[in-house]
Amino acid sequence: MKKTILATTIILMAFNSILAQDFCSKYYPMKEGSSFTYDIYNKKDKLDGTTSYLVTNVSDLGGVTQATMQIKYADAKGKQELDSDYKISCTGNGIKIDFVSLMPTQMLNQYEDMDMEIDMTGTDIELPNNLEVGQQLADANVVAKMNMSGIKMNIEVNTIDRKVLSKESVTTPAGTFDCYVLSETIASKTMVANIQINSKTWLSEGIGMVKNETYNKKGNLNSKTVLSKFSK
Repeated sequence: MKKTILATTIILMAFNSILAQDFCSKYYPMKEGSSFTYDIYNKKDKLDGTTSYLVTNVSDLGGVTQATMQIKYADAKGKQELDSDYKISCTGNGIKIDFVSLMPTQMLNQYEDMDMEIDMTGTDIELPNNLEVGQQLADANVVAKMNMSGIKMNIEVNTIDRKVLSKESVTTPAGTFDCYVLSETIASKTMVANIQINSKTWLSEGIGMVKNETYNKKGNLNSKTVLSKFSK
């Protein structure tokens, strides 16, 4: 179960880490010091852990806004299991999440300590400002090829079938929000396992993600993530 929660947390970075300043992204008007906390529940509606996000730096690089996000995941007992950071950029029409950033910093540092060579390629995740119901969004992927003394291992994550399903109101412990509902399929491949997750995300203007649900191949609920508090 713990591995599943960590995998889900990493995959959800694709939505949770989208940020930019007011002039850049209409859905994530964030600035340095902004913070968001999400509670994660399993299919039995039992708390499995908490994920916290903090904007640690926002800068302008030649007309492109770049933000650094810190993410921390702790289990239901408060034990920290994941500590990572990554970057996203925005040019005014929406945002892009650097595909390299989808691999946790903690994991990459561990591989580097093992003298493992890592080659990463991929396509950034994009979220435009002009969302509409029925809209199809571009696919994204990241591939990490690792080599240590001739021993090779690949990790691949594909985010496909991204679309805007509907508009609806949703209530969480942080309040009630008008949202666009987005869906996508995330398929990850490693040497030991293949994982496919179908996801729905409730996205609110000026806030970002307020709720996410993941489902297995049969359509049964795997987990639920809800915004519990925020400061911006």
